[in-house]
Amino acid sequence: MQIRRSFGFCASHVVRNCTSKRCATSIHGHNYTLEVFIEAHKFDHAGMLLDFGIFKQEIASFIDAFDHAHHFWDQESPEFQDFITTHSARYAKLSFNPSAEGYALMFHFFLNAILQATALQNEEAPLSVCSVRVHETHYGYAQSFLEDLHNPDLIAGIGLHSVQFSPAILQDLPNPLLLEQLKSYHANPKSPKPFVSPTPLRQI
Repeated sequence: MQIRRSFGFCASHVVRNCTSKRCATSIHGHNYTLEVFIEAHKFDHAGMLLDFGIFKQEIASFIDAFDHAHHFWDQESPEFQDFITTHSARYAKLSFNPSAEGYALMFHFFLNAILQATALQNEEAPLSVCSVRVHETHYGYAQSFLEDLHNPDLIAGIGLHSVQFSPAILQDLPNPLLLEQLKSYHANPKSPKPFVSPTPLRQI
């Protein structure tokens, strides 16, 4: 069974090497819609796969960090990177070309990693982010599936070091150490999980 939660953020980018000259040569922006699909094969104590409130924690915080920011590939020229980091307080430096496809894979990878690093408190079954859709427009989207995260032709270059947020973004995060805690946990998965969902009140 699957559940779906949607998010939105506004951002600008340049998609180098693409066929469209406008996209490849000009900074431009989108109002993105991000759809996250989670799958499990057993209900929790409340008869749910996962309480939608849990999406409001680290998952929402990570996605919101991309809002009102310029996102750029770390292969951009030093001059371009210096211009962005000098004149924009909010930016994200990425290890991949920021196409809709790249975003779908990156968000899928990170949100799955966040879910794995979260201690759930309501007898939830093993959960996975089974799919992520990223809409740049209302008429098209890119969609990532779980098997794509194991496809070297797709996932190459995407990992826990794929995103570097600007100091202004880190300061705005409810947990500025989110990325560092995520990297530390996945380097040693036997360590305590850094993120903990609320303990529900058992009523019945």
